Formats: sequence, C-alpha cells, structure tokens
Amino acid sequence: MKFKTQHINPLYKILFFAIFCLSVSSCTEQYIFQSNTFESILVVQANITNELKKQEIKISRSYRLGENEQAFEKGANVYVTDSEKNNYDFELEDFSGLYVSKNPFQAVPGRSYQLNITTNDGKSYSSALQTLTSVSEINVEPKIETVDGIKGVQIVVTSNDPTASSKFYRFEYEETYKIIPPYWSPNKLKVDPLSSSIEEPNFLVVPREKETRVCYTTKKSDDLILISNVGKSEDRINFPIRFIDMGSSILNERYSIIVRQYVQSSESYTYYETLKTLSTSSSLFSQVQPGFNYGNIKNNDDPEEKVIGYFEVSSVSSKRIFFNFRDIFPVEPYPPYFMECYPVELRNCWDAKGCAGATILALVKAQVPEKVYYGNRQNMDIVVFVESPCSDCTSVSSNIKPLFWID
Repeated sequence: MKFKTQHINPLYKILFFAIFCLSVSSCTEQYIFQSNTFESILVVQANITNELKKQEIKISRSYRLGENEQAFEKGANVYVTDSEKNNYDFELEDFSGLYVSKNPFQAVPGRSYQLNITTNDGKSYSSALQTLTSVSEINVEPKIETVDGIKGVQIVVTSNDPTASSKFYRFEYEETYKIIPPYWSPNKLKVDPLSSSIEEPNFLVVPREKETRVCYTTKKSDDLILISNVGKSEDRINFPIRFIDMGSSILNERYSIIVRQYVQSSESYTYYETLKTLSTSSSLFSQVQPGFNYGNIKNNDDPEEKVIGYFEVSSVSSKRIFFNFRDIFPVEPYPPYFMECYPVELRNCWDAKGCAGATILALVKAQVPEKVYYGNRQNMDIVVFVESPCSDCTSVSSNIKPLFWID
C-alpha cells in the first residue's frame, strides 16, 4: 500500500480531457478513437497574482491518447510585460515545463499585463491584455457535520465582497497531515560484519540513521472548483470545500489545509467553466459537439493555430488552518491507522525446524523490504518484524517537515 501521490495540478488533467474531447464525434454508436490526426497543441497554464513571489508559468504540449508522459515545452523564451513597460523574464526551472520568474514580482491594480512566449522552433505567441481583479479576503473554518449519514469535519470557506465587484471565483486547496506509525522502533537490524559465516550471519541491533517516526503527506485538490455569484443579491461565499469522514486515517494525528480563493474575470471564469464541462465523463459522449475551447493566447503569425490555455491575472486570498483530532472530536474514538498491522515473530536460527534465519537475512538486505524490524524476544532468539508502513513512515511518506508546519 502506498500513500504517496504525484502532485499533478488538476488543471492539467482537465486540459488533457479537453484535448481528448476534440477527437470525439457526436454519435451514439461506439466510437473507435484514432490517433492518426494527432496535433501537437501548445498548452499553457499561466496565472499571475497579487502575491509578491516568483510567479510560475507551465508550458507543455498535447500528447496522444495512450501515452503516459506529458510532453513539456523546453527552451522557450517566456516573459511578461506590463503597461508601465516593465519586463518580467522567466526561466525554465527543471524538465517539467515549469517556467519561474527570475525575480519576485506581483500584479498591481491599474496596470495591464501580457504574456509572451517564443518557442524553441521560433513560433511567437502572445496573450490578450489582462488586469488585476478585485480582492476578497477569505476565512476557513472546520465544522462538525453529518453528510449522507456520515459524521465528520466539514471545511467551510467564507468570504464577502461588499462592493459586489468580485462575482467569479476559483478555489484550490492543499492538505497536509502528519503520519506516526503505530509500531515504530528507534532501531533496525544489520548483518554483523564480524560474522564467521556469510550464509548464516549474526545480526546486530543498531540505531536507525534517519527520521522514521514522524512524516508528512501533502495532497492537492483534484477538481476544478468554480463559483459564480452573478444574479445573487449578495457577493458572498459560504462554501463547504472539503468533507472528511471522522473515521478517515488522515485525521489520526494532526491535519492542516490551506485554501486559496482566486477572483477571476468573467472571461477567465467562462474559459475554466468550459474546461470543466468538457472534462466531465458525460460531456465526452454527449450529443452536443463542444468544438475547440480557445483561450486568450494566440500565435502572432498564425491566429488560426490552436492553443489551449489562458493567461490570467487574478487576486488571491489564502488561509491555512491546523487542528488535531481531539480539537474537533473530544470524546469520539480515534480513527484507525492507514492500514492494519500484523507483527510477525521469526525464530532467529538456521538449522532446526521452524527457523527463519534466511527470511530475516532477506528482509535485512532488501532495498525496499516489505517488513522491518520492530523488536526482539529472549536475547534475539525471536525477532519481531512488522509491515514497513507500520514502523517506518518514510516507506509511504516524507520525513521532511514542511516549513509552514506548526505543532
């Protein structure tokens, strides 16, 4: 069992589905997908905010159905200009297609911004001019609720724009939780280098070299969350963004969530709303042919070229909260660990019936052991092993404490 997940921005999943939709005909019969009409389409995710930081822009290419890896755009010249004739240069940070501004900057009210891209093959792209949206601060609060008969904690985000100038919102969240395995031991087994026999060595109990007791897992939201207040009497948000079952293992220790609210323009909201519609399974085979979802980025020499993506300049408000299980549920039983753990006693011998010396040796020498040492009985005559995630949290998570973490 693995708890690690690759941090893939949900917008990329949605962009992939949008490209997928382009190859679907409007029909009710079974459709055989063909890849002989594949187009390498530039895909851009760009959102400049009012946060003073190094801004990020991700550039990739569409890829064929059945391919496992996304093709990222390398060697591009990427920069943002503003109406005050300032240039903000970006550079490729790694091989994931992520371009990061060389210096921190922030979008400010009253200026317009434009994204410019020149790809490695010499094609030039520019976005429409964008201005910063209004600011609306948020609050995030955990509440005990029962949903579909299940008791748990509801994470609720609220905000209010008295000027009613925001209207369009996009939300993201990122949750982090602490993991402490129930059968942790500060020690491990190693082969005694002074053993007289290589095939039947002795074992030594030695301290573990790294932190294996406390780990932290971080996961991002995997959906595109959009809210519009158009037509409502108040520009107010009261939204349950994340429900967690009281019995969920992620609440076992300490839990944290950060929610980000982006105020969008009506155009960017419409673009992302269309992407979300295209990404739903029902829309893939609907009788309505959606066509291509053009954003606000064009090829300067060939305006008819298909480009997926939207250059957005939006204000963002974020709020992080922490809580322990007992902060929310004072008397309820703690949720179980992520998996059931079964300690196994192995006889540390070689030449008698029931001996498990060879099994112990294999576990000790394994690069990624299924079971790890937990303790011993009767002066090493009996050695206790347990599933790796039940003793060593690094087998399923990271032992690096996040900079934001507060205990």
